[in-house]
Amino acid sequence: MSLSRRQVTAAAVAAVPLAFAAGTAQAGARRPRTLYLAGDSTAAQKYADAAPETGWGMALPFFLHRQLLVADHAVNGRSSKSFVDEGRLDAILALIRPGDLLLVQFAHNDEKAEDPTRHTDPWTTYQEHLRLYVDGARARGARPVLATPVERRRFDAAGDAVPTHGEYPAAMRALAAEEGVALLDTQALSLALWQRLGAEETKTYFNWTATEQDNTHFNPPGAIEVARLVARELLRTRVLAHRDVRRLDEDVPASWITWPQPA
Repeated sequence: MSLSRRQVTAAAVAAVPLAFAAGTAQAGARRPRTLYLAGDSTAAQKYADAAPETGWGMALPFFLHRQLLVADHAVNGRSSKSFVDEGRLDAILALIRPGDLLLVQFAHNDEKAEDPTRHTDPWTTYQEHLRLYVDGARARGARPVLATPVERRRFDAAGDAVPTHGEYPAAMRALAAEEGVALLDTQALSLALWQRLGAEETKTYFNWTATEQDNTHFNPPGAIEVARLVARELLRTRVLAHRDVRRLDEDVPASWITWPQPA
């Protein structure tokens, strides 16, 4: 499904957080670099009606210096395919500029074989769709970055954290190597973090409330720690320099997370 220019512009504006819009207005003629985030609900901006659910993209600015803006276009329920089909990649590509970054994390919804509007096969259509993001960013002088999907909270009977994303992380790693794209191995790092924390302590990182036991989405502490993993990987892979990051080893209070009212 392709969108009109007006629809693409509207989608782009709706996806840009208020802080980003204000920062752009203040930048004047000297435009700061922007990190655009394409992904699903684990990374997406959440609003007051969803609190305390928190996407890790909401916490990423805490670990980046102010001259590097974050435009979080991640949306609940999207896959690498449906994000493209809805014109959301087009919305980003209409805004992205040389020197910007496009960080891409998908797989949670690509895995849903029962839904043909979202499902992709790891070694064929998933890789084909990821190439659209890579090629689109490069064609505009921006740098694509692939991030393997952050892991869900799942433990076996022995208390070991177990992977939940099948072949998708391996397919993304292979594509990144083939295309020479920086890879943030968020899946492996988050799985290792859940293993260190254990089955009980990880509940304090996920959206476990009195009425909900959510092993996919994060609360503020979880979003902050996943964003820290992402920022460290951006530095390790030399996508960012030391001058671009901050607070990598500092406590970030959960109270810094805020949920705006829905538009």
